[in-house]
Amino acid sequence: MVFQINNRDARRLWLQSLGLAKAPVGQSDVVGIIRRLGFVQLDTIRNVARAHDHILWSRDQTYREGGLEGVLADGEVFEHFTHDASCLPIETYPYWQRQFRRYAHKMANQSYYKTAMRSADIAAILERVRREGPLSTHAFDTKAKPKKGVWSRPPHKVELDKMWYSGVLATSHRKDFTKFYDLAERVIPADLREVVHSDEVQVDWLCRAALTRLGFGTVGDIQRFWGAMSAAEAKAWVSDAKLAPVQVQARDGSWREGFALEDIEARIKAVETPTSRLRIINPFDPVARDRDRLAALFGFDYKIEIFVPAARRKWGYYVYPLLEGDRFVGRIDMKADRAKGVLVVKQVWWEAGVRATDARIAKLEAEVGRMARFVGMDDIQWNCAACGVAPGARP
Repeated sequence: MVFQINNRDARRLWLQSLGLAKAPVGQSDVVGIIRRLGFVQLDTIRNVARAHDHILWSRDQTYREGGLEGVLADGEVFEHFTHDASCLPIETYPYWQRQFRRYAHKMANQSYYKTAMRSADIAAILERVRREGPLSTHAFDTKAKPKKGVWSRPPHKVELDKMWYSGVLATSHRKDFTKFYDLAERVIPADLREVVHSDEVQVDWLCRAALTRLGFGTVGDIQRFWGAMSAAEAKAWVSDAKLAPVQVQARDGSWREGFALEDIEARIKAVETPTSRLRIINPFDPVARDRDRLAALFGFDYKIEIFVPAARRKWGYYVYPLLEGDRFVGRIDMKADRAKGVLVVKQVWWEAGVRATDARIAKLEAEVGRMARFVGMDDIQWNCAACGVAPGARP
């Protein structure tokens, strides 16, 4: 019999699985958060805070910017590519060998990753890392050929990344977010590097780990979670895995077919009412990253517009979803002016049917205040009449 999950329980299970159901207080455990999420996505843009710092802070408000760099340097996580650049728990490494192979194959067959460097020069790059230890791309000097439609990178950067994607090199550490490459054998413990799992075992582990974190999902949800297998591989796994079939109610009342692990009924019974705190969510947070899942479960239509020309933006360059309890109630456009030490709130939009009550505005002010302290801003500048907050600056 197909188990049905109503929309409220689906939303609450998803938030609970992601560590967003509880207020972000208590003992700090950065590695524990990353284990729970499976990985944390890295991003260079620092509109207010970089995505990975914001994601971790959303679950631990004792966390401070740059904390992930220390965890990486300590070897508790490793860096590689899921659907994007990410940090994963170090114990995931034995199940990531197929991802190294997939990227090695991809790069060998795509013109974008080809350079004019000679084999001897490429070998010399690797030898320098072997001889000198961790090096960043700044330690090398080759010129980039302009490329249309893609980011142009120096040839040595392309070759370093090819060795990094294939697992020959690993990220030793980051300094001011600059990546330092070292031999994987000097970064990853031997007891993890030397474990050999069959491809079948790796796929099974990855799919089960994905579904554990998702709670429920379609074949596409499972495949997209890690970005470490094809849709055909995920479909084959689902057909053989003896999963529990489920129907999940979307926000619009419709029902969608999916799958869950066998403990799904117990997990639904254990779902708790989430905190009513209002939270500023990063656009790359796991709860918002899959826009289709976000729209289906929460009825929240979201798109980040950093790559949309300014004249065509509906909202703004870097607009953050607002989560309150188990609903997304609005979005906020803000930016940290680090030169002036001011967090500037440009605009707030409430979702249809959401009232800007005094209590909700007070929650918003409290969360913006917490974020200002997180990124070290001395003042907050409210520049929007629609915010419901008196305009002007305040400490």
